[in-house]
Amino acid sequence: MVIRVLLADDEAMIRAGVKAILAADDEIEVVAEAGDGREAADLTLAHRPHVALLDIRMPRLDGLAAATEIRRAAPETAVVMLTTFGEDEYIARALGDGASGFLLKSGDPRELITGVRAVAGGAAFLSPRVAQRVISELRDGRMSRGAAARTRTDALTERERDVLALVGAGLSNAEIAKRLFLVEGTVKSYVSAILTRLGVRNRVQAAIIAYEAGLVAADE
Repeated sequence: MVIRVLLADDEAMIRAGVKAILAADDEIEVVAEAGDGREAADLTLAHRPHVALLDIRMPRLDGLAAATEIRRAAPETAVVMLTTFGEDEYIARALGDGASGFLLKSGDPRELITGVRAVAGGAAFLSPRVAQRVISELRDGRMSRGAAARTRTDALTERERDVLALVGAGLSNAEIAKRLFLVEGTVKSYVSAILTRLGVRNRVQAAIIAYEAGLVAADE
């Protein structure tokens, strides 16, 4: 099976370099290229690639936001973040947004092909340098509860975060519906979806995450 890849980066030279590396593998084909996140999301729906390689910092829609949209609209497409940035917040957010892999542009070119093959086969792949950083952060306990909560809430839609913030403030479904001009049944559906996506059992646990993520002011 030929692995179909979408490549998104706002720098044409980077796209050309990555495409040339992937071309060395006869079983990988770049079927579409995008210069920004919005185009990447649109082309993913048009071409349905097996893998979407996304740069993090792009105009119109950044790679993290594009990853969230792609995972929601085309769950069959595995997302791999390709970036020069190794900061913890990008790693955590990318993985929280459902990315299957994280590669550094400064890494070994062979990692690129290995990573694409891995995620196309349903596995996850982190470049060795990224994996070492994540393991170190977990071991040393520097990933705070706030950072962990933000990673989880960043995977929600904007409207879901609005609802979660009001759940955290102690509002009922009826009060949330009034505040956001929604039907109460719609709010109930949002809350159910939020609990599922956050992996929590009840509104109290969801409210705690909302506070830890900074969605609710301390005096609310």
